[in-house]
Amino acid sequence: MSALDFIHNGKDKIGNTAQIGGIETSVLDNGLGRGSRIAWINTGTGLRYKLVIDRGMDIADAFYKEHSLAWLSHTGVVPPERFSDKGMGWIRNFGGGLLTTCGLSHVGGPEEDGYGARGLHGLISNTPAEIISIVQPDPAAGKMEMSITGIIRETQVFGPSLELKRTISGQLGEAKISIHDEVINRGNQKVPHMILYHVNFGWPLIDEGTDLLWKGDWQSPTPDAEGKIFKDGINFRKCPAPMEAHSGTGEDVAFIDVESDASGNANCGIYNKKLGLAVALRFPKEQLPWLINWQHWGKNEYVTALEPATNPPIGQKRAREEESLIFLSPNESRSYTLELEVLAPEKIESFIISFL
Repeated sequence: MSALDFIHNGKDKIGNTAQIGGIETSVLDNGLGRGSRIAWINTGTGLRYKLVIDRGMDIADAFYKEHSLAWLSHTGVVPPERFSDKGMGWIRNFGGGLLTTCGLSHVGGPEEDGYGARGLHGLISNTPAEIISIVQPDPAAGKMEMSITGIIRETQVFGPSLELKRTISGQLGEAKISIHDEVINRGNQKVPHMILYHVNFGWPLIDEGTDLLWKGDWQSPTPDAEGKIFKDGINFRKCPAPMEAHSGTGEDVAFIDVESDASGNANCGIYNKKLGLAVALRFPKEQLPWLINWQHWGKNEYVTALEPATNPPIGQKRAREEESLIFLSPNESRSYTLELEVLAPEKIESFIISFL
């Protein structure tokens, strides 16, 4: 019996929908995360995850049944540092999590040019959201949908003034997370725009032998070194054991011109054969033409990320030079849609075959 059928069978036997799932908001009261607003979202399928309202409505912990899906840094959830926009300051409170959003006007390392100075990966993930809507499911009324919507503002006097309206949604009985973002220029001048979705996976989903599923032409911007993964002779689509060469800052990355299917969607994902667990990530290639694969196999810091993006993380300066930088005119907007799904066992084989 599917989770959805199970819930339908019980709709006349419960009085409180929270007995099945839904959205619960709260505030952390201990440790480094003290004071941070969160929302726990339970899909009633075994998929449940923590939304960090004060961190751009990004996603921290995520679980499917007994298995963690996300990578959490040593830091974990911490309150936002609103002005951690200098140099590498962003990394001091990078909690990892299933989703960290980078942008909205810069994605990449620290840089400076005639248009200003920018720190690592921009401001949006260090900006709290204003929640404007929470829709709870109501199985008794046949309403399985649930969603939470907020507005995150990256703004200052004299501009730029970018606004992100984010809706995280799903349905009771479906092991899916849907993310819909609208970025709009609320200022009175044309402004640069870049966005990258840092989707971070960790143990036990990520383990020795786990398959990384993606297709497309790729390039590696990193120099050849002991910790390099993306080169001939290495199966960089199969997760290795922790690597001594990835201690500290050891890592590697590939920029992928990701392929799309007949409907225009790019598909990628993770498959752990030992657990029989697979996670699919889908997004329209027209919206997000690039996919970045970050691999960091440090001991006790073991993570890989699949990162849909408008641009590779080359920074605003280089994107401007290459004429690939997006500009939004006043009141102009762009929309982005992503879907994460924990695949049912009967869907796994066909999903894997599509990458062969």
